[in-house]
Amino acid sequence: MKLPGAEVIIQCLLEQGVDTVFGFPGGAVISLYDALYDAPIHHVLTVHEQGAIHAADGYARSSGRPGVCIVTSGPGATNIVTGLATAYMDSVPLVAITGQVATSQIGRDSFQETDMISMSMAITKHNFLVTDPQQLAVTIRRAFKIAVEGRPGPVLIDIPSNIQTMLIDYEPLDESMGEKADQTEIREEYYDQILQAQSALQAAQRPVILVGGGVIRGNGSRELYAFAERCRAPVVSTLMGLGGFPGSDERFLGLTGMHGHILANQAIIQADVIIAVSSRLNERVTGSRSGYGNDKMIVHIDIDPSELDKNIGVYVGLVGDIRQTLTMLAKNFPILYYDSWWQEIRGWQEKVQYPKERQLTAPWIMEYLNQTQAGKPTVYVTDVGQNQIWAAQYLSIERPRSLIMSGGFGTMGFGLPAAIGSTFAQPDSQVIHIAGDGGFKMTGMELYTVAREQKRILSIVLDNQSLGMVRQWQTLFYNERYSQTLLTEFDFAQFAEVCGIQGMKAATQAEFVEAFQKAANSGHSAVIVAKIPDNQLVMPMMTPGGTLGDYVAVP
Repeated sequence: MKLPGAEVIIQCLLEQGVDTVFGFPGGAVISLYDALYDAPIHHVLTVHEQGAIHAADGYARSSGRPGVCIVTSGPGATNIVTGLATAYMDSVPLVAITGQVATSQIGRDSFQETDMISMSMAITKHNFLVTDPQQLAVTIRRAFKIAVEGRPGPVLIDIPSNIQTMLIDYEPLDESMGEKADQTEIREEYYDQILQAQSALQAAQRPVILVGGGVIRGNGSRELYAFAERCRAPVVSTLMGLGGFPGSDERFLGLTGMHGHILANQAIIQADVIIAVSSRLNERVTGSRSGYGNDKMIVHIDIDPSELDKNIGVYVGLVGDIRQTLTMLAKNFPILYYDSWWQEIRGWQEKVQYPKERQLTAPWIMEYLNQTQAGKPTVYVTDVGQNQIWAAQYLSIERPRSLIMSGGFGTMGFGLPAAIGSTFAQPDSQVIHIAGDGGFKMTGMELYTVAREQKRILSIVLDNQSLGMVRQWQTLFYNERYSQTLLTEFDFAQFAEVCGIQGMKAATQAEFVEAFQKAANSGHSAVIVAKIPDNQLVMPMMTPGGTLGDYVAVP
């Protein structure tokens, strides 16, 4: 059958099971938006294109399915560049559809023309410029396949405006003839590597399992838990791995790295074998690379072979699907307890004490959320900065895809639009958005989108009237010279009210409890502005560039 290109795009999205897209219309996608008018796809109109791609990102992280973003050419397309990089760094499956000027106008500096293929090449897993109308459906199908297979990532499809209006031969997808995801071939030497890793663990005296973000992206949490049931070693997590292993499990020691828990970092320091499961082992996790793995055997599991030996030299590298690899590791593996190692760790635990909070602080708020949300389906979405690290340190994350944050790119302004995406991905969960006052300002107008969509999001703004993490570095390393990090007073609660969202303020623990209970019982969205101390630091903190455990600030 023949359909206009815009209708072909809609049919291809429906083939892929897409029911929600995020975007902002413009001249180069007006035909596509006309086709969307009658389509059984819910379109979420955000305030800004950056909000659209972060919302699609939040949807993908929360659901495990590709998020879809649609924007126009030129400034519309360039406004999603930060979002593409954010998704690329954290291996998030996205399909971004950008409009482009007509094929006859490409390369002529036409109105709102931008070479998005060149611009996005370094921050997408793949990108396409559709110039042959008969390749439109094939390209969209390939884009979704590429986004999810292997190591996930964002894919951009740039579609000229005239391609969207041309009549194109369209054949519905025949799944029996469609492209199948690549199957990981099990090489003979892989079994030898599995045996080598098992032997290292059986000989180990002080092993540690390190959980990376790929555990969640690869849906490997169940297999990880089954493996940990046999190898009863302590478990620590990177920032992006939180939720890959239950936070309340007695084997879980917490976050490791620059702002990691002292106990988790100490376990890594003393370990003789580290099972690194789908982690990039970047500098925020390892500190000084030269001091991280020299006296340890590193068994590194990853679906991307380029990650092995990239940052830390490995003893055994296992390249493949995480679920398959962990299942093979656990097979025919005796249950190991490492009693003397655990006795040593319990001794450390008795010495680690965190102060009891008597005023309204971020750590107290996180502990309060642990109590009130225990057993309830909850998705926490953070922004970037001190708010993010306090959440990572103090929230107990029990299941995958229930803590959403920008890790590798550290994108301020990510939180609120990503929370919007999460409400569509997990509609039966309470979405709690945690932000700082600096990051909230960047995309705070998306509260209008929350109100327009009538979604239920509880936003907690940690207001210390500063760009907290930069201020922290200025405190510790720049003689308290607070250059451009002290912010003027802003009434976030009144701003929320103007956007159609209930706004409340809290300066004490009692006021916060009252505000939270009121918001939770209302059944509607709310913004709680928590006035916290401006001089509170995220602790512990490693010396930048120093070895793991070399702290510049401790509780």
